[in-house]
Amino acid sequence: MKQRFTLGIEEEFQMVDRHTGQLASHIHTILEKGATSLGEHIKAEMLQSVVELVTDVCPNIAAARNALQRLRGDLTQLVEDEGLALISAGTHPLARWQDQMRTRNERYTELEEEYQDVGRSILIFGLHVHVGIDDHEISVPLMNQLRTWIPHLLALSSNSPFWAGRYSGMKSYRAIVWKRFPRNGIPEVFAGTHDFEHYVQTLMHTGCIDNGKRIWWDIRPHPFFNTIEFRICDMPPTIEDSLALAALCQALVAKLTWLYRRNLATHVLPAYYIEENKWRASRHGLDAEIVDFAQSRRLGMRDAIGELLDFVDDVLDDLGSRREINYLRALLEDPRGTGADRQISVYQETGSVQAVTRFLMQQTVEGLSRYRVA
Repeated sequence: MKQRFTLGIEEEFQMVDRHTGQLASHIHTILEKGATSLGEHIKAEMLQSVVELVTDVCPNIAAARNALQRLRGDLTQLVEDEGLALISAGTHPLARWQDQMRTRNERYTELEEEYQDVGRSILIFGLHVHVGIDDHEISVPLMNQLRTWIPHLLALSSNSPFWAGRYSGMKSYRAIVWKRFPRNGIPEVFAGTHDFEHYVQTLMHTGCIDNGKRIWWDIRPHPFFNTIEFRICDMPPTIEDSLALAALCQALVAKLTWLYRRNLATHVLPAYYIEENKWRASRHGLDAEIVDFAQSRRLGMRDAIGELLDFVDDVLDDLGSRREINYLRALLEDPRGTGADRQISVYQETGSVQAVTRFLMQQTVEGLSRYRVA
């Protein structure tokens, strides 16, 4: 198992002015200045205040840890040299999308033309995790089952309670903003990989999309790589959170693959049931009460995640990810809660959204100083 279930991690950071904390539209400068040190590891998104950090394919979580530590350190130094700082959160507490500049790229011009304000307002930041699979044919049977835990991953990563200077009352407002896009949310159940591929080809042949990457579900078989891509997570507060979430995604794929090879599977839920729990996760995070529709019972999100961690426990030693999963167990007991809870706590203590922004700037570089370029 150690040679399987490779990891690829994509993190979307906010670039802000180091002194004011306001978003800074500097992606073109950062791409140019970082070409030598970071190369293809940094990429643009639709808005110029976003920088995406992308790892290589990592054979295991230990390699992913080393990659993220090095890349984050290099990126932090790069933006600091430009008078900027990074924020790791699903939304910026103060920024308005109307004030943002679009990245100069033909693809983003086309997206803006097609989606208008839906595209222009995409001022959100997420964590995407790719988990490698040996056989493309099992991607959809696995996805059908993995959908069940989309709300759990959202609750653990919830880190976007503010929008346009307001406390939204949500733990993940990013999930609300992202929902406006088409071909989004929880995918329906597919009979098999052939059925899914027929759906994609139909959309392409009829001119609805030009490739499978225009299907933006919370989880999907990647159209070009032999991976399952988890897209649900808010950008979490620290590197430890990112690694722990990646490890959980990997462990889930590994456990369900083990079951699949033995003609076993977990319950597959209709999308409308999962959406109920996803709403509760976006509203309340770890404090949500959700429904186990397979067993017709209600339980707290923390208890549900505890059961999930127990479910994957027997694959952790093979994957080498017990440290990361133990981090999640500790998070469930931590009175500070998730990134969203910590932002809300700062706001309740200070009454200041600006104070939340300063807190996020400090939190983002936790544990990174020793990895920065001299």
